[in-house]
Amino acid sequence: MSHITSVFSQGHKALIAYITVGYPSIEATLKVVPILASSGCDIVELGIPFSDPVADGVTIQRASFHALQNGVTPKVCLEVAKELSQKAQIPLVFMTYFNPVFNYGLEKFCNACASSGVSGLIIPDLPPEEGAELETITQRHGLDLIYLLAPTSTQERVRLVAERSRGFIYLVSVTGVTGARNKLSAGLGIFVAKVRQVATQPLCVGFGISTPEQAGQVARIADGVIVGSRLIQLMEAEGNFISTVSNFAKGLRQALDESQRE
Repeated sequence: MSHITSVFSQGHKALIAYITVGYPSIEATLKVVPILASSGCDIVELGIPFSDPVADGVTIQRASFHALQNGVTPKVCLEVAKELSQKAQIPLVFMTYFNPVFNYGLEKFCNACASSGVSGLIIPDLPPEEGAELETITQRHGLDLIYLLAPTSTQERVRLVAERSRGFIYLVSVTGVTGARNKLSAGLGIFVAKVRQVATQPLCVGFGISTPEQAGQVARIADGVIVGSRLIQLMEAEGNFISTVSNFAKGLRQALDESQRE
């Protein structure tokens, strides 16, 4: 059982947070991850900023651009992850695009991830049909390579991801990019059920979840909830965002726990 898989033991509903490394600053990243862990988050996705984040909406695009302007590179992200892994005992997952990983060198990058305490990788623009080499390397270094599925995924793609994804399967709640939304997709339950028919991994839903109410709704049908854009928006607020982020995460955690008791 991997560090990520262990989060879901005994039916625990996982709360997964996403932040962009270096936004609004490296210091903020180092402060907020331990706070998220102590406020009920089970896994934190660390976004490696990239110049062409095709899966991300305006909030995360802006955060990524700002981090790049501040000189945040994959090497810096690895250094930050290493420091965070000593402060927070929860799994850390890099979310990035294939280009930075390829440029770094697949073997070199995965070795550095393992040395930095990273437990897995999410690469939105890497389809499973093209992921065999990276799958082999990540497994050699004890990393989970997590694939994504969208509501438009074919049954063949669903079966392929169910065979290949490790740790959990990332279900994109809507067709489109990341970003906080006012309501969940009407077809989300059908989508989750379709994947559940063939997958044995935990199913975690992201893209668009921005309130405890939405998180609770998702937790009733899925194994985990992923929140990113709303967290970044809270970190953009003036003043001390730490207490705001902590209270928001605690609210999400409470919603997930209540969904389990129903």
